[in-house]
Amino acid sequence: MPGLRTMKAEGRKIAMLTAYDTSFAMQSELAGVDVALVGDSLGMVIQGRRSTLPVTLDQMVYHTALVARGLSATLLVADLPFMSDRDVPTAMNAAARLMGEGEAAMVKIEGAGHILDVISALSARDIPVCSHLGLTPQSVHKFGGYRVQGKNEDTADQMLADAKAVEVAGADMLVLECIPSALGARISRELSIPVIGIGAGPDCDGQVLVVYDMLGITPGKRPKFSKDFLAGRDSVQAAMAAYVEDVRNGQFPGPEHGFN
Repeated sequence: MPGLRTMKAEGRKIAMLTAYDTSFAMQSELAGVDVALVGDSLGMVIQGRRSTLPVTLDQMVYHTALVARGLSATLLVADLPFMSDRDVPTAMNAAARLMGEGEAAMVKIEGAGHILDVISALSARDIPVCSHLGLTPQSVHKFGGYRVQGKNEDTADQMLADAKAVEVAGADMLVLECIPSALGARISRELSIPVIGIGAGPDCDGQVLVVYDMLGITPGKRPKFSKDFLAGRDSVQAAMAAYVEDVRNGQFPGPEHGFN
């Protein structure tokens, strides 16, 4: 994605938001959002599930197609759902559906390790890939819950190594979730691809939030790394535009949204 690499090179922050339907997609594009992510987070915020694991490929294709109808210029990224990355043929089929039927321009995939072969295979076939490291929600049971990752030296070094590995494998972009701010800055400096943070500090090349979190309408406690941008504003588009502006000028995230 040459445009995003140019933004990184020029120090211009990338604003990314999730979207799950046509109306929200249209609002995000009008607000100036650079990247729309159809996240498997829809399992939690749309379907009311306890995790992202039950989300199916059919559901991801459906929601991606809805979002595509609301966009004309914004980059559309779609998550590969749980276990659709278990081997290269399965991932290839899932990516083909998300891009063919769903009209995504890029697919997002969690983890490193055996996933490197999948990233390489997708990249070799000119399928743009966004990697996702740190707190990877599809691994929630392995992590023992939604916890900050990379807090000690060994795990931080491993995450940096994984980040470099996904770049070498062919990833075009990287999302870092729930890691110490200093580690987010370190990884962003050492990679040439754009690094997007969600609870990864202000020094990443861009930020992403779940749109329902930044509108303050997610049931329950809002994540520490989020902010209610709808408060004090009279429309969804105004809230999204405020988010974009705060990301661009470095006002968001603040110190209170990060982890040590």
